[in-house]
Formats: sequence, C-alpha cells, structure tokens
Amino acid sequence: MHRTLEITVPTAVTDPLCQQLTALDEVIGLSVQPGASRKPAGDVLVVHVLNRGADEVLRQVRAAVPNENDLSIVTSEAASFISPTDHKVIIDDKDEAIWEEVESGLRHQGTITTNYLLLMALGGLICAVGLVSDPVPQAVAFIASAIIAPGFDPMTKVPVGLVLQRWPLVWRGIQSALVGYAVLVLTAALTMYVLVATGETTAEQLASNSEVKNLMHPGLMELLVAAAGAVAGVVILAAYRRSFQAGPLIAMAFIPAAALIGAGLAVGRFDLALEGLERFGADWGFIIGLGVPFFWLKQKFVHHRKPIV
Repeated sequence: MHRTLEITVPTAVTDPLCQQLTALDEVIGLSVQPGASRKPAGDVLVVHVLNRGADEVLRQVRAAVPNENDLSIVTSEAASFISPTDHKVIIDDKDEAIWEEVESGLRHQGTITTNYLLLMALGGLICAVGLVSDPVPQAVAFIASAIIAPGFDPMTKVPVGLVLQRWPLVWRGIQSALVGYAVLVLTAALTMYVLVATGETTAEQLASNSEVKNLMHPGLMELLVAAAGAVAGVVILAAYRRSFQAGPLIAMAFIPAAALIGAGLAVGRFDLALEGLERFGADWGFIIGLGVPFFWLKQKFVHHRKPIV
C-alpha cells in the first residue's frame, strides 16, 4: 500500500516546503489547506507519496519546521494511486513501513491493558490443555494459542528500540513481555492444576507427551524453524504486512514453552519448568539476536533516519 500523510506545519514554512516536496518523484499528489488546522495552528498539507519516498518526505518536513511542537503528522494507507502520468513510478513502489508506524503497531499490540492480559491468559489456558492432548487437538491448541496470545510484539520492541536507541521503547517491551508472560504462565499453571485435580490428566502424561519432549529437547530442525519464524516476524513487521503475523507465531514455540513453565510448576515437576524456561529464552533470543541486525540493516540502507518523536 502507498501512503497518505496529513501534515500540519506553520504557515511560514508552507511555500518552501511545498516546493521541496513537489520536486520529489515519489510524491504523486500534494494539496494545501491554508489555515485549516486549529491544533496545532497552521496549514495542512495532504501528501500522497509512495512507500519508498515516505522517509524522505518526513525528513524534509522535520528539517523545515524549527520547533517540533508546531508539527503534527497523521499517516494512513492509500489503497491505490491512479495517475497515468506517474504510472511507471507507482508500479515500482516497495513494501516498507516507516519507523513511526512500526512503533505505533508495537505500542498498540503490546501495551499492558486489560485486553492484552486477557488474551495472554486465554492463550495460556488453551496451550496448557494442548500440552496434555493428543496430536491433532494439540496442534489445534498450539496454533490457536499462538494466534490468540499477542506475545510476539512486546518482544520485538526490544530490537527495534536497541537499533534506534530509544530506551523507553526497550523498557516498555521488556515490561510488557514480563507482565504478559507472567499472566500466561500463571494461567497455564492454574489450568494444569485443575486438570490434574479433576483427574483429566497426570504429571506423568504431561512429561511423557511427545511434543513436550520436543519442547524440552529441541533438535536442529525445531530450532531452524523457530529462527526462521523470528526472522519472518521482524520482516513482516518492517514490511507492514501485519495480516501475515500469525505465521511466525505458529513457527516459534515461546507460547507452548511459557505454558510448560506454568504446567511444570503446577505438577511439581521443576525440571519441566526449567526446560520450558530454556526453550522460551532460546526463542526470545532468536527475536533479539536476529532482529537487531535486521533492523540495523533497514536503518542503514533504507530509512536513514530516526523517528521524529
């Protein structure tokens, strides 16, 4: 998708800024609404720009406005640009999210809210049941929990924040992940406790489950799938392809691993809990270890700028 940027700037910078933006080939359309904005006061520029030119537009806008408090920008996706004159330029556009959109998406998905914690809890409940289920319902439970529990985005805040040197983002990512997964582990523990207390399963069944053994002792194939899932997740985030985010979550095992921590504690099998913690740490390590160089390359060769705020 292409981008529409609604930019509010002081009246004094409107004309020179419009001249600069009009000169960019990636800017397909530009309209000005003089004095249309009341907060902040100023002119409104509506810029229709290709993805590959969005960073340059934002760079020039930020340089043109001396006081950042006088600047306001709203980004949105445009379904299509229909411009016969610029058709050859439009068809060569690329799929890239700007840093502000990456951060906004991570903030929306990983903020500690009632909805976030409830989804993490439900993911833990479903995954705990899956740990002691037969293969087919187990696969359903693992896939469902990976999609339901928003556990990927809080972790991804860390490599993004590290690359951009935005330490509050790093801290919020760690905080969201710790709180969210604490809720997931606790819910998984309570679920397993109830299942054992009601005779639905036993500690032996948990320990002997074939997929639990794979979580405890992952082979090279499992680790390769998890690593590929981690890379796919950060690529999807950077490419603004959020509708495909479920794939990496399913490929990785940090939701089942976190549920195993709680399940192991509930049945008094601290060895299972420790193995789950190790696998959880390995998958999170993939996100950070592979995400940092990926986002660094994006910053080095694609964006060439830090977020405006």
